[in-house]
Amino acid sequence: MNPPNGRVIGILAPHAGHRYSGAVAAHAFKCLEGTQANLAAVVSPMHHPHPAPVLTTAHTGYATPLGEIPVDAAALDQLNAGLEARIGLSLARVRRDEEHSLEIELPFLQRVLGAFHLLPVMIVDQTPKMAEALGHALGEVLADRRAVLVASSDLSHFYPQPVAEALDREMLARIVAFDPLAVMRAEEQGCGFACGRAAVAAVLWAARDLGATRVSLLHYATSGAVTGDLDSVVGYGAAVIWQEAGTMPGREDRPR
Repeated sequence: MNPPNGRVIGILAPHAGHRYSGAVAAHAFKCLEGTQANLAAVVSPMHHPHPAPVLTTAHTGYATPLGEIPVDAAALDQLNAGLEARIGLSLARVRRDEEHSLEIELPFLQRVLGAFHLLPVMIVDQTPKMAEALGHALGEVLADRRAVLVASSDLSHFYPQPVAEALDREMLARIVAFDPLAVMRAEEQGCGFACGRAAVAAVLWAARDLGATRVSLLHYATSGAVTGDLDSVVGYGAAVIWQEAGTMPGREDRPR
C-alpha cells in the first residue's frame, strides 16, 4: 500500500534488530515523510523487570550514529501530570536502561523527520487501564503540537511459520479494526500476541483522540524471510494510523 491520502497521525513498527525487521519497519516510517512533525512520541514495551508501571528516560537526549535527539522535557512533564490526574501514577525517570524497543526506532525517525524532539515512553504494566489512561494523556499532550505517534511492537514469538501467521493475522485484524481493547484482549483469548500490545493500544487511543479514523496495514513478514528458519519465527507488522481527507472538517487546518 502507498502512504494514505490523508493526515498521518501515527504508525506501528516492529523493533527487532534492523537486520530482521528493518525492511518491514521502513514501510511504516515512509509514511511519516512530509508530515513536518517536530515531535515524535515513541511508545514501547519495557522487556526488563522494573517496579514502576510506566517509564521514561531521565536523560536529556538520545544519541545514535546519526546524531543526538533531544527529549522534550515540557511534553514529558505534561504527560506525567496527565497520568497523575487520570490514574494517580507518575512516569518513573530512569537512567542506563537496557531497553532496545524504543531506541531501535530512532534512526528511522532521524531519516524521515530530520531534526525533532522525542517523547519516550516504556510500558511495564500492560493492562487496559494503563494503556487507555496513557493513550488519552498522550492525546492531550500532542493535541496542540506538530507530532507523530510511534507504537513499537513485534507480533508473535517463536512459533512455526503457519501458527505465527494465524496469530499475527488475528492481531493485525484487531489493529486495523482500530479496536484497542480487542488488541489488549487477544493474548488472554489465546488468538494473538504482541509484546508491545499496551503500546499499540495506547497509541490507538491517542490517535483516535487526535482525529484518526483509519488504520491500514502496510506490510507483514516474519524473521523466517531473513533467516530461512520457518520452525521458530517472530512476526513483524507495519501499519499507519491516519485521518481520511474530508473527515472532521477543519481539523486538518487546526494550528498545531
